[in-house]
Amino acid sequence: MKKVKYIIALLSVSIFLSTLNGVSAQGKYIDKNGKITFEASEELFEPVRAKNESVTVIINTETSEIASLALMKSFRFKNSLMEEHFNENYIESEVYPKATFKGKLLDFNFSDLTENAQSIEVDGTLELRGKEKKIRTTLNVNKSSDGFIIIKGSFVVTPQDFDIDIPSVVRNKIAKEIIVSLDFKLSKR
Repeated sequence: MKKVKYIIALLSVSIFLSTLNGVSAQGKYIDKNGKITFEASEELFEPVRAKNESVTVIINTETSEIASLALMKSFRFKNSLMEEHFNENYIESEVYPKATFKGKLLDFNFSDLTENAQSIEVDGTLELRGKEKKIRTTLNVNKSSDGFIIIKGSFVVTPQDFDIDIPSVVRNKIAKEIIVSLDFKLSKR
């Protein structure tokens, strides 16, 4: 059964990578090791924090489209019990194995990128647990001296956005607003 789910996850990534089909190689940048961190800690309690360092991100520099895919089981917590609860009770990773974001960088012009970070708004949709949430936030975007596109930023979501029920026993230990931070380094495809 695990092998079948792994194959489905690989197919999901393959389908995801084709979402920006028809893009010339000149306009496609990709990162298969992007980093997403989320912070849902409440003061005085054990930190609720996880990091995923295998997020796939694609930018089409010709159309300003951006898309990302994160496999939920790739989030790592300091505490293995938290990781287990996250996957089994909250996210239900067996049923909802991935989160995706599809959007557009607004007023983005690839030729204007320099080593100095620019603030660029992104507008799109985050899908998690079969639910969608509109996301609009500002990202810091620059082009490194060795040709990578660097994107950093954050946005806020809530468990309710994705119908995640937090039991009353632990409700006061998990933040009502979850800060999601991203750090991507995309190379020319």
